[in-house]
Amino acid sequence: MRHDPIELELFRHMLVSIAEEMGIVLRKTSYSANIKERRDYSCAVYDADGETVAMGDHMPVHLGAMPLSVRYAIDAFDLKRGDAVILNDPFRGGTHLPDITIVAPVFVAGAKRPSFYLANRAHHADVGGMSPGSMPLAREIYQEGLRIPPMLLVRGGVLDEDLMRLILSNVRTPEERRGDLLAQLMSIQRGETRLFELVKKYGLERVASNMRLLQDYGERMMRANLAGLPDGTYRFEDFLDDDGMGAGPIRISVAVKIHGDSATVDFTGTDAQPAGSVNANYAIVVSATLYVFRCLIKEDVPCTAGLLRPIEIIAPAGTVVNALPPAAMAAGNVETSQRITDVLLGAMAQVTDRIPAASSGTMNNLSFGGYDSFRKRPFAYYETIAGGMGASALSDGQPAVHTHMTNSWNTPVEAFEHLYPVRIRSYRIRKGTGGAGVHRGGDGIVREYEFLVPADVTILSDRRQRGPYGLRGGSAGEVGRNSVSGRAVPAKCNFPARAGDVLRIESPGGGGWGEPSLS
Repeated sequence: MRHDPIELELFRHMLVSIAEEMGIVLRKTSYSANIKERRDYSCAVYDADGETVAMGDHMPVHLGAMPLSVRYAIDAFDLKRGDAVILNDPFRGGTHLPDITIVAPVFVAGAKRPSFYLANRAHHADVGGMSPGSMPLAREIYQEGLRIPPMLLVRGGVLDEDLMRLILSNVRTPEERRGDLLAQLMSIQRGETRLFELVKKYGLERVASNMRLLQDYGERMMRANLAGLPDGTYRFEDFLDDDGMGAGPIRISVAVKIHGDSATVDFTGTDAQPAGSVNANYAIVVSATLYVFRCLIKEDVPCTAGLLRPIEIIAPAGTVVNALPPAAMAAGNVETSQRITDVLLGAMAQVTDRIPAASSGTMNNLSFGGYDSFRKRPFAYYETIAGGMGASALSDGQPAVHTHMTNSWNTPVEAFEHLYPVRIRSYRIRKGTGGAGVHRGGDGIVREYEFLVPADVTILSDRRQRGPYGLRGGSAGEVGRNSVSGRAVPAKCNFPARAGDVLRIESPGGGGWGEPSLS
């Protein structure tokens, strides 16, 4: 079929709109604040081979990893019309256990095999494990919650209530979990409806052809971008503060080799997987690599499987960026993904001035739970807290914003206090914490929580020892701090909060850009 660039652009937007609408349905029908308010979810559309053709403007760390979950789901079952697979296993394409993925085939009329696939991934505020929120200080994945290999949650359009009961029997907030899982299924149904409409209007051959062309276009754009960079090998390393179990600092090292219109991204030299839960898997490395290299392209390029075709990724097994079972994984998705991004950007900053200084480099993960004596029910909550964006050659960094591998919102104070027995005492910009430079890094955040009932609290944060790096002579951003009622607590910790305790999270500022004396 002849390539029509105008039609290709139209199909690009139609397919992206399907993923975006799936996200809207998921958000509006979900139960939890984490999905409804913070929008901690992602949706995408895949072709008949399970290759990405469209993603919503959702969470980068989800979207780059989901194709591996789709592949595991396809390989696990001979999927039929009306089936839907559930999984969260980090060793089968997942990220960490709270991120539950639904994958479903789409059969057009008369088709004997799937014509497309749809998937969404949502962070559930609790999936069991040793602490509320399922983001514990753990030494092995078995402590982190319910681990779900690819399983059929829906068979031929019928929900497997036995499997649903098994899942809900292992979580602290079963009603909320059921609501969020059903919202994910409703999201899949909406995507299926929109794909049927697309095929009815244009025909299956035309839709499939444009899906292939979009992937080929993404590959051409990536190759053209790489060909415009100087050949060479560019190295960078940075560190996680610790693993929460006494090991640290933890080195993440990368060598990016540009050769013609291709690249090799090699994490050889990265430290071995530690005991704590900062371990990442290969899917997270793929996510970060896709994100960084897509950012290098000036044009607004469609995010398809074609973007990664020119890039070889080497992540040695048994390291913190490609951990082996039974490694604990809770913070790999949220903390290590940010440091992987930092080292990739640090390497590419040697190639182009379009790279910003390091942003806050941590999602400042906070989870807690207990029994709400006011509402007479158990509760479990999870959120990430924004920080400062790194400055660039063009401008100062933005303050108080989620950056890089996270794209979530905050939970509004009104919604938070309506749902949980916790009061927000303070929520403001942490002035002066961005690094100095010709352009200053963005400032971090101060967020204070007063617990009205006893709670079990876990913090998984980083950049408490080393501030986000500056570039071209700019200063590092200020490190973050955590404290409880005035007492400092570690970057990664678990503790029982008493009624009246006040937890204070101070997130890092972003790095500065340019030698300040030149301003």
